[in-house]
Amino acid sequence: MSEVSGHGIGVTVLGATGTIGVNTLDVLARHPQRYRVVALTANRQVDRLYEQCLQHQPEYAVMLDETCAQQLEQKLQSSGLQIQVLSGKEGLKRVASLESAQYVMAAIVGAAGLEPTLAAAEAGKRVLLANKESLVMSGGLFMKAVTQNNAELLPIDSEHNAIFQCMPHGNGEDDRKGIRKILLTGSGGPFRNRDLASLRDVTPDQACAHPNWVMGRKISVDSATMMNKGLEFIEACWLFGMPAQDIEVLIHPQSVIHSMVEYVDGSVLAQLGNPDMRTPIAHALAWPERLESGVDRLDMLTVGKLEFEAPDYDRFPCLRLAMDAFEAGGTASAILNAANEVAVARFLENEIRFPHIPDIIEQTLAQIKVVEADCLETVMQADQQARYTAEEYINRNLKNGLH
Repeated sequence: MSEVSGHGIGVTVLGATGTIGVNTLDVLARHPQRYRVVALTANRQVDRLYEQCLQHQPEYAVMLDETCAQQLEQKLQSSGLQIQVLSGKEGLKRVASLESAQYVMAAIVGAAGLEPTLAAAEAGKRVLLANKESLVMSGGLFMKAVTQNNAELLPIDSEHNAIFQCMPHGNGEDDRKGIRKILLTGSGGPFRNRDLASLRDVTPDQACAHPNWVMGRKISVDSATMMNKGLEFIEACWLFGMPAQDIEVLIHPQSVIHSMVEYVDGSVLAQLGNPDMRTPIAHALAWPERLESGVDRLDMLTVGKLEFEAPDYDRFPCLRLAMDAFEAGGTASAILNAANEVAVARFLENEIRFPHIPDIIEQTLAQIKVVEADCLETVMQADQQARYTAEEYINRNLKNGLH
């Protein structure tokens, strides 16, 4: 996509106050002649979005919560800023499909990001995909929307962005010819070597203390359980049109190689870099060009060595659950994702123990019939049913001393 003459490329940032959103705005601010911020959105963080509006002066600001939107509007009016404030899901979908925004950063965490991200794809935008749940929940529907509306889909997760960088581009389906395997790397999180019996005593703060990356609390817990890698496995299958058996997960504690692509001639291409999300963000914003991101150069002498090991499914049952859900097809991945979101939220509230997370997911999957994910309504119904089932399972067992 080309720049809008005299104004730069318009960008909407969905989830502006989260880690990805903040890093996106950092990269955009480094290139004011090339990009302009059209819209910013948040859930309930009024003060933070207000500060971002002061700095970046978008045309629109959206709060998912209507009361928060009213508070934001009052603060903006007091400051004399002419920014249109919207609210709710419809507000999110509207700014995701604005004509003045050519690029949409999809950085809303969880299932809440599905509908506005899908709206961006249906509007034919360049979608910078940091919301993996869009593909986990509705991969077939989402990829169909991208194709039918001539949207561009560029991955922001460091692993998928690395794979994208290591693959050929320009020949459609021929891009996959010659590829033997995708090697999806993950650090193993903070509990890679911790005694399994002690995991029941893990606190939310310990689970959120990732050794390499700075992330939000939900994603940090997903990294500790390796559900994050399971969701990324599902996402990679959809993004790159690869069968599950051709995607291999590797534990790589240093988080320097972000993923690899193995070719039939024996070549293995890897993308390396410091663990900083501004690298994939800058790559997706500028692709096929490159631009400065603010990330420090990688010093290989300081890195010293790179280690790899196979994942332990006894230690990380969430990874296996995700792989099995993808193989089951239909609404299984949506059920898995919803149950995980409920379980992680309850863990962060100190209502369940860390090892209960995979148990809740497995029990939820066992109780709900998987059907074909033939439309968005079916996907969202599966999501809601899974949330109810997971909550009921937790509440029923909490009374019996689960905690």
